[in-house]
Amino acid sequence: MAEILHRIRIGAPLEDVYRAITTGDGLTSWWTDDASAVPEVGSVAEFGFANRTVVFRMRVDGLEPPRRVLWRCTDGPAEWIGTYVAWELSTADDGRTQVDFVHGDWKEAAGTLALCNTTWGHLMHHLKGYLEGEVPGPHYRSG
Repeated sequence: MAEILHRIRIGAPLEDVYRAITTGDGLTSWWTDDASAVPEVGSVAEFGFANRTVVFRMRVDGLEPPRRVLWRCTDGPAEWIGTYVAWELSTADDGRTQVDFVHGDWKEAAGTLALCNTTWGHLMHHLKGYLEGEVPGPHYRSG
């Protein structure tokens, strides 16, 4: 199985980073303005793109506030279904929050994996910019 890996350090407290990736308000602030999520294991987070012509549903499979988030894709493009997204948060030696990101269980490294890798890398920097006060609003906007 193939996986996407990213690491970034963000000048914000662990709790703020955790909220930004686990709540609807947090996710709509940096990722897509069409997002709904609650930080509860078993809930389903939903992300719409391009006026909902593409919708991803991620089941929340694991939460360890404010250190770990695990999602499993249950609906969306065929290549994504069954993949997981994991966020590991820790305090780096310089005091910033380190985000270790994995999007794993891809069936193969071909297809859209390379494009998704680039997109996730960009989104990690958008998350950082949002939390550090440099990015106004979500990367993806409906309409």
